[in-house]
Amino acid sequence: MQKKIIVLAIAAALTFPVLALADTANVNVYGLADLSLDMVKTGDGSAGTAATKGTTQRRVSSNVSRLGLKGSEVLSSGLSAIWQMEGTVAMDVGTSALFDRNTFIGVEGGFGRVVLGKHDTPYKIATRKLDVFADSIADNRSLMGGVTGKSAQVGFDGRPSDVLAYISPTVVGITGAIALVNINEQKTLNTDTKITATSLAVMYGQGPIYASFGYETHNIAPNVGASTSEKAIKLGFGFTKDVFSVGAVVEKTSDDLNPGATNQFGHTGMTVNGKFNITANDAVKAAVVMAGKKGSPAAVDTAAKQISVGYDHNMSKRTTVYAILTKLSNDNNVNYGLYGGGGAAGYNTNVGASPMALSLGVKHSF
Repeated sequence: MQKKIIVLAIAAALTFPVLALADTANVNVYGLADLSLDMVKTGDGSAGTAATKGTTQRRVSSNVSRLGLKGSEVLSSGLSAIWQMEGTVAMDVGTSALFDRNTFIGVEGGFGRVVLGKHDTPYKIATRKLDVFADSIADNRSLMGGVTGKSAQVGFDGRPSDVLAYISPTVVGITGAIALVNINEQKTLNTDTKITATSLAVMYGQGPIYASFGYETHNIAPNVGASTSEKAIKLGFGFTKDVFSVGAVVEKTSDDLNPGATNQFGHTGMTVNGKFNITANDAVKAAVVMAGKKGSPAAVDTAAKQISVGYDHNMSKRTTVYAILTKLSNDNNVNYGLYGGGGAAGYNTNVGASPMALSLGVKHSF
């Protein structure tokens, strides 16, 4: 009798997962595990006092490691329901943020797709593929995309909540996207500041050529005083041929955030990068990123430059080991910091410092 009970229990345990999978057959599980050992010198500040002396540190960084679920369901009239739930996994400390990345639901068909939720802005999407060091300590968003509080009031290369986005189908290589964003949904009183954003992009990709245009504006309407705004516009270009690829992005921002003045954060930024495949499994890459002086007239000594080189070795289709060496040089009156191995906190930098880092890592996608 006991043997029969045990057999029935085992059978039930094996049957339940099968039934569960049958009910969720449209669910795909995916993710990325990317960890690196970063050795960083934050650099001395321009003031030259003990308080601005830099430090050397070593830490393990989880470079936007993530776990996600996504799926779709065929509806009538050529439509499909689509959804995605994706969250950051901080593998270096063993914690996670439940669904803090692109998490949305929507509908797609011959007209394109419409989504609601948390989503990358079209402005961000337009040039992310042109960064050969994306999501690493040498990510070009250390200087590009509007660094919140340093070169923008609200960053432009963002993933905001409360997004309504439309992405067109691709026609002769051209895709368009537009999004409306409510940046501060916590506004409940007329005395609260209202912040909204409009973001759009046009992208072309066919053959070896990729080109893109992005535009985004943030409208800031306080209860008292005049409304202000900040804007960004950029052009991207990429070319891939056989064993090498090159990319470039030029970006210009402007604002009227400071009453009585213009361009508190306004500046021009640019990046140029390239990648060369030495063998089928080995590649070298390099990038230069520059942020021009801020303001109009330009504030003295507020520019910065970052130079990075790297090496990738593909151990399989899913697993890569890599090495990155990067240095960011600030002018005497600015303190941009290294992206921080995924941008969670970044690396604190003294005003006028020139931080540099060596990053050794491995990543696996599934």
